[in-house]
Amino acid sequence: QVQLVESGGGLVQAGGSLRLSCAASGRTFSRSNMGWFRQAPGNEREFVATISWRQLNTVYADSVKGRFTISRDIAKNTVYLQMNSLKPEDSAVYYCAADGGTVLDSRASAYGLWGQGTQVTVSS
Repeated sequence: QVQLVESGGGLVQAGGSLRLSCAASGRTFSRSNMGWFRQAPGNEREFVATISWRQLNTVYADSVKGRFTISRDIAKNTVYLQMNSLKPEDSAVYYCAADGGTVLDSRASAYGLWGQGTQVTVSS
């Protein structure tokens, strides 16, 4: 069964850090662009970051640039999102996405496989 499983979410105070992981299984994702999105209650799913399959390129949403870092470990079939200097407005369910096409894309519709999400809550 091909799936993505996120972990690492939780409750943290403003200014703190969390590291999200997305473990892929069922097949290799070594040639797949991967991404992170988030969705807060009442809001649409929004782009956070994406990384190319060669790990040579990354793209970030302006709202997280300089605070979040996306990375991947090809051997472990895992993608990470290091989140520093967290703000209450970062609170959301964070989703991992795979099969993002041949170019880095910030549109959710460009990704063909999604995880179930992990909750991140930042208290003020």
